[in-house]
Amino acid sequence: MMLSTFRLYRKVCTRTVLIEWNHLRQCLFPQEMVKNIKTPVFLVNPAYDFWQIQNILVPDVSDPHHYWVKCRLNIQNCNHGQMEVLQGFRSSLLKAVNEFLLNNRNGVFVNSCFIHCQTWMGETWHSPSSPRINNRTIAESVGDWYFNRKVVKQIDCPYPCNPTCYNMDFTRG
Repeated sequence: MMLSTFRLYRKVCTRTVLIEWNHLRQCLFPQEMVKNIKTPVFLVNPAYDFWQIQNILVPDVSDPHHYWVKCRLNIQNCNHGQMEVLQGFRSSLLKAVNEFLLNNRNGVFVNSCFIHCQTWMGETWHSPSSPRINNRTIAESVGDWYFNRKVVKQIDCPYPCNPTCYNMDFTRG
């Protein structure tokens, strides 16, 4: 299994990564993997993905004094310094997808919501209360892209700008 995974990474990995970084691990990053995908792709991602924040950016083990506990559970509880870190996290995401955005065959919907996995819930996918960017839901944006009605590059402004966001609150039991 490990050998077949290694072969896959070698095929997917760009020459630049192999030459400049000389390590296949870099190929695991999505911005490197999509460079060799020929099929059009539609990216849906919240800029403040709670799973990424809670498990990658600030996991429990990296916060022994629990400074981030309230913020990790509800973005409205974040202080100014924590919001600066989260805005940097958003900026990193946008920088990572920058090259992906140059291809007009690809679509994107990045909102400023504190949520994860928006495509499988009706409330966030397409309902009267769904998050919107430029008055378009995720489903409408994907439809516009899929049926070639228009190029879709929906990128929301930084939190807390979008009143339509469905923000998770883990402080409520």
